[in-house]
Amino acid sequence: MKGTLYLIPNTLGAEHYSDVIPQKTVSTAVNLKHFIVEDLKNARRFLKKMDRNFDIDSCKFYVLNKRTDDKEISNSLRALYKGEDIGVISEAGCPGVADPGAEVVKRVHGDNIKVVPLTGPSSILLALMASGLNGQNFAFNGYLPINKSKRADSLKQLEQLSKNNGQSQIFIEAPYRNNQMLETVMDVCSLKTKLCIACNITTSSEFISTRSIKRWKEELPDIHKQPAIFIIQG
Repeated sequence: MKGTLYLIPNTLGAEHYSDVIPQKTVSTAVNLKHFIVEDLKNARRFLKKMDRNFDIDSCKFYVLNKRTDDKEISNSLRALYKGEDIGVISEAGCPGVADPGAEVVKRVHGDNIKVVPLTGPSSILLALMASGLNGQNFAFNGYLPINKSKRADSLKQLEQLSKNNGQSQIFIEAPYRNNQMLETVMDVCSLKTKLCIACNITTSSEFISTRSIKRWKEELPDIHKQPAIFIIQG
């Protein structure tokens, strides 16, 4: 009999895990002994926060990030095929969404492994909920190109898609490049286009606001090194 793969959402920076992680997710996570994690220190800290008596040393951890090769991924799944349950923990938010955990989930579906997504915070959905933009027709585009010219071209394409289809376009950026992203948005997008900036979601410094580009140009926030979600709608 094969084990079950549990997808365990991490916090987005909330001061108290209990504010955003339901008890069922907690009880499931702390009863596992095998974990595939994006960041080892982050995952260990998260598990100890949920249960201060959690026996970290009795658990087996496998790191899954952009540098993990196919052989390492296969090794991390061995326990699953021997009947042991495994939990996947992202560095923040939901595993498999803008997250390397998607590769693990894709592999096990081909072998009829049961995959159970547990409840927890998603910065993408929380930002969309609070944006006031179209929540019935939207697309998540992940990271846009780093190159300024290519980034500008991508933004123009997303804005046009939004105008043509009434579709909210969601994207993210590495926090230390947030201000450069905002500068490009201000340069490229129409003054009438709506932009939602959602920063530090679920924390005490949470900031979520939707305005036209014209209004943003009057007062643009400094969001350098602050985790953010961007949504535009033409």
